This record gives sequence, C-alpha cells and structure tokens, in this order.
Amino acid sequence: MANIFDTKEFTQKYYYSGKLGAIWSPEKTAFRLWAPTASKVTLNIFREGLGGDRLDCIDMEPSENGTWLHVMKGDQKGIFYTYSVTVDGKTNEAVDPYAKAVGVNGLRGMVIDLSSTDPEGFRDTPRPDFGENRPTDAVVYETHVRDFSNHYSAKSNFPGKFLAFTETGHTLEDGTKTGVDHLKELGITHVQLLPSYDYYTVDETKLDKPQFNWGYDPLNYNAPEGSYSTDAYDPAVRINEYKQMVQALHKNGIRVIMDVVYNHTMFGEESYLNMTVPHFYHRTREDGTFYDGSACCNETASDRPMCRKYIVDSVVHWASEYMLDGFRFDLMGIHDIVTMNEIREELNRIDPTIIVYGEGWTGGECGIPDELRALKCNAKQFPGVGAFSDDIRDGIKGHVFELKEKGFVSGAKHFEETVKFGLVGCIDFPGIDMSRVNYSKKGWALHPSQAVNYVEAHDNLTIWDKLATSNPEDSEATRIKMDKLAAGIIFTAQGISFIQFGQDFLRTKYNEELGGFDENSFRSPDKVNNIDWNRKSEYIDIFRYYQGLIAFRKAHKSLRFTEAAQVRDNLKFLCCPGPNMVSFTVAASDEGDDRDLLVAYNANREAVSYELPEGEWEIFINGEKAGTDVLLTASGAVKMAGISMIAALKK
Repeated sequence: MANIFDTKEFTQKYYYSGKLGAIWSPEKTAFRLWAPTASKVTLNIFREGLGGDRLDCIDMEPSENGTWLHVMKGDQKGIFYTYSVTVDGKTNEAVDPYAKAVGVNGLRGMVIDLSSTDPEGFRDTPRPDFGENRPTDAVVYETHVRDFSNHYSAKSNFPGKFLAFTETGHTLEDGTKTGVDHLKELGITHVQLLPSYDYYTVDETKLDKPQFNWGYDPLNYNAPEGSYSTDAYDPAVRINEYKQMVQALHKNGIRVIMDVVYNHTMFGEESYLNMTVPHFYHRTREDGTFYDGSACCNETASDRPMCRKYIVDSVVHWASEYMLDGFRFDLMGIHDIVTMNEIREELNRIDPTIIVYGEGWTGGECGIPDELRALKCNAKQFPGVGAFSDDIRDGIKGHVFELKEKGFVSGAKHFEETVKFGLVGCIDFPGIDMSRVNYSKKGWALHPSQAVNYVEAHDNLTIWDKLATSNPEDSEATRIKMDKLAAGIIFTAQGISFIQFGQDFLRTKYNEELGGFDENSFRSPDKVNNIDWNRKSEYIDIFRYYQGLIAFRKAHKSLRFTEAAQVRDNLKFLCCPGPNMVSFTVAASDEGDDRDLLVAYNANREAVSYELPEGEWEIFINGEKAGTDVLLTASGAVKMAGISMIAALKK
C-alpha cells in the first residue's frame, strides 16, 4: 500500500486542492474528509465533547478526488462530531484531522464559527514592527505557557494559562518587573511558545492534579491546547483566550512564534491521521513498520502531496486565524525541502515578515534521502527559512550531550574558527579555516538571516547548569563571566538572536529526584520547570547586561545584515594578541552603521593588552556593563579583563 501512495497515478487521481474539515455557515455545514482508501465513512454527531449518547450516525457520500461529503442544513454551530472510517474491513473512529475546535482532551471535533471567537478589535490589532521587520532584527525569547506564570512569584490571576500574557503591572516586592512587563523591559521582539496546539499527555479533565509536559506529542494540530485555557470543556474558550494572548502581546509590541511539531504524531497506528488513511501520513518500511527519524516512534510523510497540503494548510490556518508571526519547526530535517519552500511561499502571501525556522536535523534514521530533506546542510535550497546553528551553540559552551565538555567561553582551546563561523551567520566566508570548525565544513546558510544563534533552549542543560557541570571548580563569579561572554557573542553575531526564558537571570533546572541538573525536563515537575521570578531580583545585574546587549544590537544595523554579500564586504576579522580570542570590525556602510564597529572577545582567564585599530573608539560594552551609553573613550592599547568582551564604535 505504501508504494501505491508514492505513485503519480495515486496523486493525480486523489489530490484534492479544496477545503477540508467542517466548513460552517449559518445556513449549512459541509463536512468533507479526505479518505481515498475508505469503503465507508460515517459522520457521528454528539451534543457534548465527552460522554453522552451519539445523537446521529450519518453515512457520508463519496465525492471528488477521494473525499467524502455530507452537508447538514441549518446552523450546526456547537455540535460535536467524529468520523468512523472503514478501510479493508476495519473501522476506526477518529477526530477530523482538520478540526479547528475540539472538546476536552481532544476526543471530538466541534463545528464552530471562528469569527465569533475573536476578541474585540482582534483583526484591527496590527502585527508590531521589529526594527525594519527583517529576520535579523528579531530577538526571540522561548517560553512555555505554563512556566511563564505558574510560580507563585508571578502573582498571576491566571497561572499557567494563555490569559497570563494579557496581564501587566505585576512586580516582586522590590519592584522588579515580571511577566509581560519583563518581556518589554528586556527588549525582545518575539516570544516563541513551546507547543500550544492540542497535545496528548496532559489530562484536561484532571487539571487539579500536578501534570506537566512540553507538548511535543501532537494530537490535534489545528486547535489550541485546553489545559492552558480557563475552561478546557468549551472549545470556543480556548480559541478566544489564545487570541486574547496574541492580541495582548501585539499591543505590547511583541510578536508571537508558535513551536510546531508536524514531524511526528503522538501515536502511530492510533493517530487520527492514520485512522483516516492508514499508512499514508507516515513513512513506513516495506514490512509496514514506521520510520523513526523523530525518535518518537514514527515520522510523517511530508513529501506526499496530501500530507504536504495538510501541513501547509495547518500553518496557514494558524497564521491567518490567530495572527501568529512565526513558526519554529521541530526536527525540520524530517520534512522535505519542497514542503518548507511551499510553507514560505504561502506565508509570504499573508505577510512576508512572518518568520520561519527550525531544527535542521533529525532524531534518527529518516525514510527519505538526505538530499531531499530540510537539513541544515541543504539550507541554501530553502531561502527564507532559518535553521538553528549548533555550530555556534556548541562552540561557545561545549557539546550539549557531553556534559563535562567545555567550549570557547569555559576554557576549551581551538574554538576560534568555530566562533568566527557562527559570527558571520554560517555563510561561506573567506579566511575562516573550515577544517577547524566543529561540525560544518562549508557555509550552509545562503544568507545570515537563515542562521539562528543560541546557546540555550528548552532541550538539554541551561547554559548556567552546563557551566556548573563542565566547570565545577570555578566560582560563581567566574561562571557569570562565562555566561555574559556567551551572551555577548550571540548578540553580536550576524543572524537571528535566540535565548530561552530565564536565561537572562541564570535559569537553572535542578531536579531533586535526579540529584542533579535536568537536561530533559519535558515531563518533570513544576518545581523543576517553573520560573521563580525572585531569581531575576537576585541576578538583576545579569538581566541588565542582557538588556544592554539587546539594546546595543537593536541600535546597530552592522550586526544585523540580511545579505551574505553585506557581511563579506564589510566584516573583517583582526589579528589578536594570543589564542582564545576573536575580534572583528564592521566597516561603516550604506547598509550598516555610519561609523566603524569593533567587537573583541577574550576567553582567557587572564587579562590581555589589546591594541585597538587606529583612531579613537567609544566603548559601549565591556565585561561589566552593556548598553547604548558610552562607558569610556580609548585609543591605542586597552586592557581587556579575563573572560570578557568589548564592543565599540569609531569616534
């Protein structure tokens, strides 16, 4: 069967380009399901999203291109439904893969008038500007909906909910800002939410019991997660509150990125996609077993046109219905290049400033050849879509899976070329010795706007925990220097800047049950994952440093080029007085600043004498402070403290 799905004949006969799902109007609702291998499809009608008797059971009619159709006259808004699909004599009951609203625990779809869920003024609230709205202008802050507000120190009226993002004015006792006010104060441009579609592992009927999951276990792709709403039983509530969250963030000048997980489903055989068209939506081997490039027991077949259509339709739904501003693709390397290009093309029709990026790798063996996949090494074939730079990540702090391994900032030697490669946005750049770069042996980004620079995300240890593990002999003060230097590199590198929530005040994930730091807290207790806002007050100097780095980056276009040619024409690496140092200038230009910019990093523990290029230089960043105010004016040789940086403009 799997071979049939990959033939041109199958696609020509069964590709359906129209709308699928429950298409509502006041006069009628058209239920259309794509199930070309089914011999029978039944529409089941319910009054409630959970429990209760089935009100009706209606045989659907075969329609065009493998679809099944039933039209119910009258206003059907609010009815719940499922499909019973019979294939090869076996009948499965499934939720409509295209359901835009679902009941508690996502067990039934619901017919809905989506326009009725819009908060007042939602469609009139514009997407905020971020610089010139170029990808490299973005400063992304990754967070989990529950983590953001669940700790008592957040003082939220809606702990762990979408609506917490609508609140302002919360502070600690000493006046330290928390919540949305913290986001604004820090200066980030985008919030990236860990999966917030309807996922499986949190039981929405038992929210009084402790439960946690990151959400990388997709159940219903086109409806919000119910546990983040104030009423998981009412599908309209979760939709409305998600929109309130987006609207509130937009009003506060912050764009919203959604973490999407189209690369696998929570279940294989029992996924709603597989129960409607068995073996189609997943890649399978000849013996029928699932390929597992996701390391989650299955992978989706984005290269099949109707699966590609499903993914594209879903992304477009979130971008248009919820006014989302970006998408982060989990294990993007499982998807094919054609799919990612089509997503970019469709989003450009909505708003070309919508950001798209993802993980340019997989978690295991994949079912299609490398040359067809959206891997980091193929990024030049999908321009307009970015990829995380594991080169700069591990070059700065050491390998994420070798916990005691050190990187540039923490004392390892010979990482200068890796840092340089990350600094130019992973493009082809003359003068970098690619044989000494940790992973890539040639530039993989077509332009720096494809490189997402980071040292910390939800996966693996936070950088603060990594430094504690790799450098246990060092004092906290020394490790703070390492953290600040790591952040300084990220915010002065060409590309998109990305940090995790709480990184700006040394987030830690200590797990008492493990007796150590938690490198995979996807289902760990709230005590591990929650953000204790008191930590911001404790490490307010670190926060101020990150805040200053962001402000400096936003003030200088020379750090945010979009074209590779701009970087190659204007950025020049300089000779340094010794090893474990990197420095560069960016020449004044029409595309950048009107003054030359200088950046230098010293990863040595000892102070060094650094000879500034000719002329007088105004220094804005050193090892202690960062921002847009001049700290001092210098010329000739300056003393650079151990494990520190400087950034300056020519006077």
